[in-house]
Amino acid sequence: MQRPQTQYIFEESCRLIPGGVNSPIRACHELKMLPLQIEKGSGEIIYDIDGNHWIDYCMSWGALPLGHAYPKVVEAVQKQMALGSSFGIPTPLEMQMAREIIALMPSIEKIRFVSSGTEAVMSAIRLSRAISGKPCLIKFNGCYHGHFDPLLIQAGSGVTELANSSSLGVTKETIAHTISLPYNDCESVKEAFRLRSDIGVVIVEPMAANMGLIPGTRAFLETLREETKKAGALLIFDEVITGFRIGLHGAQGHFGIDPDLTCLGKIIGGGLPAAAFGGKSCFMDFLAPLGGVYQAGTLSGNPLAMQAGLATLKQLQTPSFYSDLQEKADLLLSPLQEWIDKKNAPICLHRQGSLFTLFFGVRQATSKEDLANLDAPLFRKFYEYLFSRGIYFPPSQWEACFLSSAHTEKSLTYTRDSILAFFEANF
Repeated sequence: MQRPQTQYIFEESCRLIPGGVNSPIRACHELKMLPLQIEKGSGEIIYDIDGNHWIDYCMSWGALPLGHAYPKVVEAVQKQMALGSSFGIPTPLEMQMAREIIALMPSIEKIRFVSSGTEAVMSAIRLSRAISGKPCLIKFNGCYHGHFDPLLIQAGSGVTELANSSSLGVTKETIAHTISLPYNDCESVKEAFRLRSDIGVVIVEPMAANMGLIPGTRAFLETLREETKKAGALLIFDEVITGFRIGLHGAQGHFGIDPDLTCLGKIIGGGLPAAAFGGKSCFMDFLAPLGGVYQAGTLSGNPLAMQAGLATLKQLQTPSFYSDLQEKADLLLSPLQEWIDKKNAPICLHRQGSLFTLFFGVRQATSKEDLANLDAPLFRKFYEYLFSRGIYFPPSQWEACFLSSAHTEKSLTYTRDSILAFFEANF
């Protein structure tokens, strides 16, 4: 595969941008591969500047359930662009988007829009501490909630490979009120609440998708709900990935558990930068200008992003959208699971709706600790094999893959057969 323009652009980018990328995972550093330089995307396919193309299972890290350049989303954004891209003043679109989300997410009565998942989490934690009056925060090993300093301890996603899963520049004082516990471990949660009276907020990915996909168990999430209620602490569900990805009502609808606050992102922007946090009115009314918790942003509720999000959510509500997506997932993934079971291979396939991850070197995983012995060399070989065959997976075994309604039966079958061939040759 020839990529001379990609090589040139990346080398020039490295002179101008740290590492040549604007988000570390894009550098493919662990894989020691030349990163992509994308020119365009259409449906399920991405094209680089050298004219190569791949079936995309990253889908902008889950933000594109309709695929690339979905016509109705493109039309909505183009119409808005002609009217203006940003005002820093309210538009009716913000109210329309708020109404749409509140109607779909069980626990949300009021919502505030921001521009990124990190910003949503940061704001929700500040709000929670103000309401509870307690400083201590519980998070869980392997869950990634953005690059907000107090959460960069035992985090997932791009910081998983860093020493202590943290970051330089995060001071001990910054994380002094952060406790990171094993995911899906009910007893450690109960013990933390027994030992400390200053826990004011618990944040969790109800289906962790930043250490690969590891779903939370019902017992674990119910324990979080029970313990926070007893302690007067707030429970935040980080549904930046799972919100509108696994269903119209998110993971909270799937489990039937109402958190106090919910963080959303990715899909609600329809491919443009948008995120939000929301919850019961009695909590959200602590925000300025009604209350004393300050949060602001110039591009919050940006009209281009609101239009893209509205157009996306409208398509997600067509009667068979999620059942059709499930059929696509079954076509791709069921034969893989059957092969793994038949051969008793050291592979763990996790899936939930249109989300999935293949872990090499382990047979089961319920927490980050279970992933200590992942087979990194084999994943690299697997990734390079797929890449050479025109299939693009996220460039880390610690990330989840995403399907879209744009994925065709032909592409799914080709991907499935390619993976099965790799299995047969390597196990």
